Amino acid sequence: MAMHNPPHPGEFILEVYLEPHSMTGRHLASKLGVSPSTLNRILQGRSGISPEMALRLSKALGRSPESWLLMQDNYELWHARQTVDLGSVERVDFCAA
Repeated sequence: MAMHNPPHPGEFILEVYLEPHSMTGRHLASKLGVSPSTLNRILQGRSGISPEMALRLSKALGRSPESWLLMQDNYELWHARQTVDLGSVERVDFCAA
């Protein structure tokens, strides 16, 4: 079942981890071993979760690295479905040899 407008992972981090625990992005960035600007781009939805960041988030916050990457993929796929025109794409039929 497809999600309706899934959140960007940065929004999820803000709402589930930072805001409820009054934690700053700068504090989390230090725990992740990344610069505050790197994390800030993710929190603002300007950058996505890379495999490396998924590993860092998994160790620091929990959840599996795969779940962080899946959240990013779901977000990107939903947005692509809103904008990509597939009208000129045709199905390829393969014949058995």
